[in-house]
Amino acid sequence: MAVELFNNGTHACLAFYDLVDEEADHAVQCNQFLIVDGQHGALIDPGGNMTYSGLLMAMQRFFPSRDLDYIFATHADPDIIASLNKWMVATHCKVMISRLWTRFIPHFTTGKDYTHRIAGIPDEGMNIPLGQSKIKALPAHFMHSEGNFQFYDPVSKILFSGDMGASLVDHSQAAQPVRDFDDHVLTMIGFHRRYMISNKICRFWVNMVRQLDVEMIVPQHGCRFEGKVMVNRFLDWIETLQCGVDLMTQSNYRAP
Repeated sequence: MAVELFNNGTHACLAFYDLVDEEADHAVQCNQFLIVDGQHGALIDPGGNMTYSGLLMAMQRFFPSRDLDYIFATHADPDIIASLNKWMVATHCKVMISRLWTRFIPHFTTGKDYTHRIAGIPDEGMNIPLGQSKIKALPAHFMHSEGNFQFYDPVSKILFSGDMGASLVDHSQAAQPVRDFDDHVLTMIGFHRRYMISNKICRFWVNMVRQLDVEMIVPQHGCRFEGKVMVNRFLDWIETLQCGVDLMTQSNYRAP
């Protein structure tokens, strides 16, 4: 089932929350996203082989897969882009990913040279044309990958935030927006303490996001934050969180 996050008639953002089998508790819950602008489309973090067939079928209602312009990858984890070879065969799309990962991407394919279809995003980010709109690739390095980007859509005012804001919830809960932030923190705090590298980096990220007009933060795992009040609740929380190397001590580095 697709959830329509935004649609003004010519520009739409769709989220797919249920493409991983609800019984597959052995696999992490993950979300896939489609941005459509006129006759142009981009998938964000299409996922692995578990999601490929379902996403390919589900997106046809909104946009023909054969006309896909881009795959935007926040980083190179398998739940992000392990299905890449199938997309490269089924479409003519280009893959946009950190330039740190462009030479690793062929390991997800059969070895055919796709160099001309893999574009590296520079560390400072960039604007990516999509139809009449431009999607902003925002630097999100070390959250949690050394080469990491998030994607901001100025038309819908949605920030597709990758692992930032992720929550560990049941498949059935993921499609719902956050209602009670204080309660929701319990589903986020363990993940962010371990996967985000440091409070310093989180503060840099918050300062960048506060300069944008963000109405919704939509992570790749779990529930989304809708409305400026909830967006700011999350920014205020992550801005002060001690995480990653902040919590490491010598006792974490002892030979077993």
